[in-house]
Amino acid sequence: MKVAILAGGKGTRIAEETQVKPKPMVEIGEYPILWHIMKHYAHYGFNDFLIALGYKGDVIKKYIAEYSTYGGNVSIDVKSGVLKNHDDSLPDWKVGLINTGAETLTGGRIKRLQPYIGDETFMLTWGDGVSDVDLDKLLQFHRSHGRLATMTIVRPPARYGHIELDGDQISDFNEKPQLETGWINGAFFVLEPGIFDYIDGDSTMWEHEPLKNLARDGQLMAYRHTSFWQCMDTLREKHILEQLWSSGEAPWKVWRDNS
Repeated sequence: MKVAILAGGKGTRIAEETQVKPKPMVEIGEYPILWHIMKHYAHYGFNDFLIALGYKGDVIKKYIAEYSTYGGNVSIDVKSGVLKNHDDSLPDWKVGLINTGAETLTGGRIKRLQPYIGDETFMLTWGDGVSDVDLDKLLQFHRSHGRLATMTIVRPPARYGHIELDGDQISDFNEKPQLETGWINGAFFVLEPGIFDYIDGDSTMWEHEPLKNLARDGQLMAYRHTSFWQCMDTLREKHILEQLWSSGEAPWKVWRDNS
């Protein structure tokens, strides 16, 4: 099953980082957030990726092309240009790097992947968010209902500290609680190829007409995820993820180090 990752946006809300790289290449620890996402999928056996490129897509192409040289020992036949890696721990990933246009909107990027996906069920997520969602259970849920689309819905961490009051007295303060209400789109979709009929072209936002019309037609189901989920839209959110990673307790790290 293919995993599509949208990685073409400009990341204007984290411009301090994205002036020189696309947002999926912003690092958490020593690895781009894109790597973290791919490691998550690969842990569940989903290692056939399609990355929809746009803004500064060449940076992602270079990273993937050179990935096997970053760690371990390599030998190079200078005359032929053939490179051999001697590190057996490298992941068994297949990665399609698809140029989907610098200005194409999210729905248009998905539509441009159609020739590479064909008539098979596929997964889809954004290249700027991590989670510990159980992908096996997500897929099982999708197959159980028979609709075209499953969206993982989440309750995001509060942006600011949550305060509970007893009159004028603060009775409790929690820096990052999960909200009790307000489910939102957490990405981590499972989709059938019929969803392509809901996308007109490059100027279509996936989050607007396609999802709205899928819901209208009874073809959009929600998989409730109540554990960890975090997007990386701002420097503050990047720092939250970095702190979790450096602590050795990153909730989205479901894989073993050598997986």
